[in-house]
Amino acid sequence: MSSQPSRPTPSGPSTSRPGATPLEERARRVRFRRAVSLMAMTLVAPGTAQMAAGNRRVGLVAFRTWLTVLAVGAVLAVAVLLDHGLALSLGTSTLLLFWLKAFLLVGAVAWAVLLVDAWRIGQPLSYGLGHRRAAVGINGILCFSVAGTLLFGAHLVGVQRDFMLAMFGDGQASAAAHGRYNVLLMGGDSGAGRWGLRPDSLTVASIDEVTGKTVLVGLPRNMKNFPFAEGSVMAEQFPDGFDADYLNGVYTWALDHTELFEGSDDPGTDATIMAVEGITGLDINYWAMVNLQGFKDLVDAVGGVKLTVRQPIPVGLPSDDFFHYLEPGTRTLSGFDTLWYARARYDSDDYSRMARQKCVMNAMLQQVSPTRMLQNFERITKASAAMVSTSVPRSEVDTFVDLALKAKSQKVATLSLVPPLVNTGDPDVDLIHDKVAEVIAKSEGRVEKASTGSAGSSDAAKKARRAKKKAASSVTGGSLGSLSEGYTANDTEDLGTAC
Repeated sequence: MSSQPSRPTPSGPSTSRPGATPLEERARRVRFRRAVSLMAMTLVAPGTAQMAAGNRRVGLVAFRTWLTVLAVGAVLAVAVLLDHGLALSLGTSTLLLFWLKAFLLVGAVAWAVLLVDAWRIGQPLSYGLGHRRAAVGINGILCFSVAGTLLFGAHLVGVQRDFMLAMFGDGQASAAAHGRYNVLLMGGDSGAGRWGLRPDSLTVASIDEVTGKTVLVGLPRNMKNFPFAEGSVMAEQFPDGFDADYLNGVYTWALDHTELFEGSDDPGTDATIMAVEGITGLDINYWAMVNLQGFKDLVDAVGGVKLTVRQPIPVGLPSDDFFHYLEPGTRTLSGFDTLWYARARYDSDDYSRMARQKCVMNAMLQQVSPTRMLQNFERITKASAAMVSTSVPRSEVDTFVDLALKAKSQKVATLSLVPPLVNTGDPDVDLIHDKVAEVIAKSEGRVEKASTGSAGSSDAAKKARRAKKKAASSVTGGSLGSLSEGYTANDTEDLGTAC
C-alpha cells in the first residue's frame, strides 16, 4: 500500500494558505517586507518607491518636489533665525498664506496617493491573508497620519489667513510721529447697535518705533470742557471746549451729526480721535476698539491671567445671582473674573478701575508667551477676531507684533489724566501736554525734561508727586493709592511693580 507524501505544515492561517510550500511562504514574506519597505521609503522620501519599482517618471517629479521643499524650508529656517521679523512678515501675508494652504491641501492628497501606490507596487495579492491585512493596516495608518497632519496644517493656515482678513484692513500705513506709534485703545460693550457706543475705557499706547518701549496714557471717560485737535471738524463746532457731554459721549455726538463727517466710515471714532489728540497733544496713528464682553474669551483662550488682588473685588452686583468677591491674593483668573476685576466699580470709583485695567493690560503683555499662543492658536485667533476691530493695516501687523515681543522684556510706564493731577471737569491742557511729554521723555531715557507750564500747573504737579508717594502705603478699590492721593498704577514708570 503506497504511502501518501506528507504536506508541509503551514506556519499559520494568518500568513499562508493550504498547500503552500516552504519556498512559497518564504517568497511571500520577502514580498511583504519589500512592500513595507516601499511604504517606509515613501513616508521618508516621497517618490523613491516609484523610482525603485514603479513609474520612475512620477517618482522623479515627487522626489524632486520633496527635495525642493526641504531646501526651501532649510533656507527659511536659517533666514528666520537671523531675522525674526521675517517670520512675522511671512505669517501675516495673506497671499502667502493662501498659497501655503493650497500647497498643503495638494500635498496631503498627493502624498497619500503615493503611499497607496507604494502598497500597490508591493503586489499585495501575492502574499498571505494575514500579511495582506497587515499591509493594508500599515498603509492606512501612514496615509491617515501624513494626510491628517498636512490637512490640519492647512486648517491652521486658513484660520490665520481668515483672522488677518477679518481683523485688519487694507488701509494705508501711518508713519511714526516723532519716533513713536500712538494707538488709541477703546473698550466698550458690543451688541445690536452698541459696538463702540460710549467707550468705557480710553487709553493711548505710545510705542517707541525702535525699542517697543510703551507708555500708556489713560483718559477718564468723565472728562469735560476739553479742546479738540486744532483745525478739526470738532474744534470748529466746539472752539471753547466740549461742553455737550463727557469724553465718552463724543462718539455718540458724532453719530448724531454724521453730516459733519463727509466721507468718514466711522464718525464716532474719528471724533473721539480728534478729542484725544486735542487733550494729549499726541498724533494718533491707529485705533483699536475692544469688545469687553468678548475679552473674557481671549483670556480663557490663553489659559487665564495671573493678577494680584489687593482687596476683595466684587464680581457683578449684589442683585446678580452670580455675585461674589475675588478674594485677596495672587492667582490666575478666568476670563469672566478678569473682566470683572477690570470693570468693577461697586464699592470703588472710576479711577481705581482705570488703574486695574492697566494692570490687566500689563499682565496680558507679559504673560502671553509665543508657546502659549501656539498651543491655543485656533481659540486665540477666533477670540481675537471677535474681540477687536482696528484700523491697523495688514501690512503693519508684523511691525506691531515685533514691537510687542520687544516690549515684553521692558517696563511699561503709565500716566492717567485723573485727579489729583487733573481736574476732569476743567482740565489744564497745558499741564496735560507737559506731563505727557515728560513721561515719554523719561521712557526714552532722554535727560531733558518737558517744558513746565504755568505756575499753577507746576504746583499741581508737585502736589501730585507728593500724593503719589503717600499713596504707595494705601489700597483703595483694589488698587494701590486712593481717590484723593492718586492711584500708583495710573502714574508710574514701572507698571509691573505698581500692580
